[in-house]
Amino acid sequence: MAVKIRLKRMGAKKAPFYRIVVADARTPRGGKSIDEIGYYDPTKQPCVLKVDGESAKKWIGNGAQPTDTVRILLKKAGVISE
Repeated sequence: MAVKIRLKRMGAKKAPFYRIVVADARTPRGGKSIDEIGYYDPTKQPCVLKVDGESAKKWIGNGAQPTDTVRILLKKAGVISE
């Protein structure tokens, strides 16, 4: 089972709000997730980013692959360094 750390879109039309979730790679974007490790709100000024660093490191250590966007957000939050 391929596990990904990715964004789950929520919020109203033209007002996106994202949750950073751990999910099976085969599930749809808004589908069921295994774990929620944070959120990202790009509509606020400045952008709001909250991540549970220990949980994210645990999932990455267990083999979960972050998407490109989530990798950038985790770097901004200081969870991973590369």
